[in-house]
Amino acid sequence: MQQLANDALLEIEVVYALPANQLLKKLTVPAGTTAMQAVMLSNIRHDFPEISFPPNRLGIFSKPVQPETPLRNHDRVEIYRPLLADPKERRRKQAAKQVRKT
Repeated sequence: MQQLANDALLEIEVVYALPANQLLKKLTVPAGTTAMQAVMLSNIRHDFPEISFPPNRLGIFSKPVQPETPLRNHDRVEIYRPLLADPKERRRKQAAKQVRKT
């Protein structure tokens, strides 16, 4: 795989999704751009003003990252929404409900 020069440009994506709506923005950014800088450069907060840090968090290809994480070519920066319910607690409640039915 060819290594990029320091002054190279990276092709990246910034994505955000709601249950009924999602947006993917493709950007070309300078090498050394961080995940948070990519979010700001994408101007995605114009389309989704509810995005705020915290509570929103960032990831690259489903792996949580810090805002200052430098990007690599073809990374997809994902903006995660806060959880509405703890998944473990939700499973416990569902299991308890199933036990009551039997």
